[in-house]
Amino acid sequence: MKIRLTSIYVHDPLKAYSFYTEVLGFVQRYYLPEGYLAIVASPEEPNGTGLLLEPNSNPIASAYQKALYDAKLPVIIFGVDNLEQEYEQLKAKGVIFIKAPTQTDWGIEAVFDDTCGNFVQLHQLI
Repeated sequence: MKIRLTSIYVHDPLKAYSFYTEVLGFVQRYYLPEGYLAIVASPEEPNGTGLLLEPNSNPIASAYQKALYDAKLPVIIFGVDNLEQEYEQLKAKGVIFIKAPTQTDWGIEAVFDDTCGNFVQLHQLI
């Protein structure tokens, strides 16, 4: 069994699509702007797990997203090979980090705001 698709709630799927593709470098899996639908994937595994940028237009989704954001909890974790390099590249693109690279028992992590209502954690195994 493999994970084919997962999703995160976003304020605006079209804005999220721009951020995830233009800033983070994800690739388009499926994009239907008139349907308010966007699915992206890692450029390292374009045929791997897709990420649905799902509108938070229902009360349950928006409450869930807001609660996670208010608690400063990441909604998803992306693995990277060199966190310090990724951190510097994203900062240079204007990405706002709420947690700089930090060593933990499980590796190195950093957390940024995706501009779409979520915090995203980057993680590097060590």
